Amino acid sequence: MSRILADDVDGDRHQRFILRLSNGMTLLVAHNIDDFPRLAGLALGERVAFHGEYVWGEEGGTVHWTHRDNHGDHVDGWLEWNGRRYW
Repeated sequence: MSRILADDVDGDRHQRFILRLSNGMTLLVAHNIDDFPRLAGLALGERVAFHGEYVWGEEGGTVHWTHRDNHGDHVDGWLEWNGRRYW
């Protein structure tokens, strides 16, 4: 992980952080923390695996839906960090 951002508090709250990929691109991860657990204690330099919905952006894009979809409209996503899967 290359940067930890302040939570997005407009509408559903999201924990936000930026991952740097091996190809140099960056991804903003926006993880819903209203209904799903926060990655508490996440620190710079740590590795986070992810599965979610990707939205293209010039600087690399955004990954969201990193959690279960309680309504069945999306494929379930997840984050893996520190030996635990968050969804």
